[in-house]
Amino acid sequence: MSARKSARGFFGNAIAIFGAATAAAAAVEGHRRPLDRDLYTLGINPANFHSMKRG
Repeated sequence: MSARKSARGFFGNAIAIFGAATAAAAAVEGHRRPLDRDLYTLGINPANFHSMKRG
């Protein structure tokens, strides 16, 4: 049972990361700032986002 729960957690986390990446990319392409929640999910400190280079 724990292996099944672990697999569900893995896939849920992967889907959350994919969703956050998609939302953040759409925000940047639209010249908007991504939500802090999406940045945290991606491991980006929202306070440092403005100083990141976009290419």
